[in-house]
Amino acid sequence: MAKLLSLLVAVVVLVAVGSAGAQAPAPYGAPISIEQAKKAMAGAEAEAKKNNWPVVIAILDSGGNLVMLQRLDNAQWGSIEIAKEKARSAVALRRPTKALQDLIAQGGANLRLLNIGYSVLEGGIPIVMDGKIVGSIGVSGVTSQQDAQIAQAGIDALSK
Repeated sequence: MAKLLSLLVAVVVLVAVGSAGAQAPAPYGAPISIEQAKKAMAGAEAEAKKNNWPVVIAILDSGGNLVMLQRLDNAQWGSIEIAKEKARSAVALRRPTKALQDLIAQGGANLRLLNIGYSVLEGGIPIVMDGKIVGSIGVSGVTSQQDAQIAQAGIDALSK
């Protein structure tokens, strides 16, 4: 019975998360290279430093493995795990963690998402190159919206 209930909850979560985006998520691609990760990290770090935001930035590959992590000066150490979790959630679910945060904000049945084992805080974004997810970036240390701003700056740096 417990397995059946777990399966039912998983299906409900996947349907809810799937309906959070207007289009189907990108498929997985080859893992992000170390050079690409360095470029994304530099862009994210520049955005954080420009705003004097003490954060932790984590970059994972398409398999959810840690490629790079940086804790800026004065970032709280608790943000290390949060940044990694935001990145893990974004790559595992193939969408920004903001999609989950938005569903939670609607309340009701969506509150079940709090128990799925993934971060429901904005600040994790998949890294898509040539239409495929090659990794993700997660940021923690300031507000969730500011974390996402930093993560997006990292992604934007890849196209420069």
